[in-house]
Amino acid sequence: MNKASAWISAARLRTLPLSIAGILAGSAVAVKTAVFSFPILVLALGTTLGFQVLSNFANDYGDGIKGTDNQDRVGPKRALQSGLLTAKELKHGMILTAVITLFLASLLIFTAFGGEHMVLSFIFFNLGIAAIIAAVKYTVGANAYGYKAMGDLFVFLFFGIIGVVGCYFLFSKSLGNHVFFLAIAIGCMSTAVLNLNNMRDRIQDAKVQKNTLAVVLGAKNVKTYHSVLIITALVSALIYLFASQAKPLYYLALIAFIPLLINMFKVFENEDPALLDPELKKIALSTFVFALLLFVTSFF
Repeated sequence: MNKASAWISAARLRTLPLSIAGILAGSAVAVKTAVFSFPILVLALGTTLGFQVLSNFANDYGDGIKGTDNQDRVGPKRALQSGLLTAKELKHGMILTAVITLFLASLLIFTAFGGEHMVLSFIFFNLGIAAIIAAVKYTVGANAYGYKAMGDLFVFLFFGIIGVVGCYFLFSKSLGNHVFFLAIAIGCMSTAVLNLNNMRDRIQDAKVQKNTLAVVLGAKNVKTYHSVLIITALVSALIYLFASQAKPLYYLALIAFIPLLINMFKVFENEDPALLDPELKKIALSTFVFALLLFVTSFF
C-alpha cells in the first residue's frame, strides 16, 4: 500500500457519512423554516469532515502508541499498527488537518455571522477549538477520555447537540423549532455506532485497560444500553416530526430506523464480538440516510 492509500485508510472513510448526518439534519430544519443558506451548508460540511478526519487520525495515533491496537484487535488494522504510517507522520497529519479545519470553521463563522454578531462569532470559534481538543483527547494523552468511559457522552454532545443545534443556529440565530429533539435522535444514533464499536472491542479493550462504557457495563448491560440508544433515537425523531407538524412526506425518513431495529435484535442475540463489525456500517449509513431523507424532503 502506498502513502496515499495509507492516509485514506487512516481517514476511515466509512465513518464520514455519520459526521455529515448532524449537518444535514440541522440544515433540514433550516430549509423547513426558510432560513437555509447553501454557502453555510458547504462550509459546515467541510468543517465537520475536517473534525472527523482529525479525530480518526488522533484515534489511530493514540491507540497505536498506547499499544491498544495490537495483533489481538478484532476490527480492521490501523495505519500505525500496520506500519503504513509512522507516529511522526500521523502527528504531522493531525496538525495539518487541525489547521485546515480551523480555517474552514473561521470561514463558516464569518459567513454565518459576518461582523454583526461578534459575541456569537467568539462563542462558535471557541466551540471549534473545543471540538479540535475533543477530537485529539479521545485517545491521545495520559487523560484520554475515551479510556475513561466518557467517549459516549462526547459523541452525543458533538455529533448530536452541538452538531445539529449548532448547525441550525448558524442559519437561524435561534434555538427554536423543536431542533433539540432531532439533535437527541442524531446524537443517540451516533453514540450507538461508537457503542457497537466498543462492544466489538470490549474484551481486548479490557485487557489493555481501555475502560470504554462497554467495558464498564459488561456484556449483558451494554446490550440493554444499545437498545435504549436506538429506542430513544426513534422516540425523539417521532416527537420532532409531530411537534414540528411535519408533512406526511417527511415521515419517509423513518424507514432508516428499520435496519437500526433489526440491528438491536442482532446485538441481543450476538455471542461473537467479531460478528458485530459489519453492523457498524449499517448503523452509520442508517443515520446518514435518516438525515439525508429529512433534508431532501424538507424542500417539498
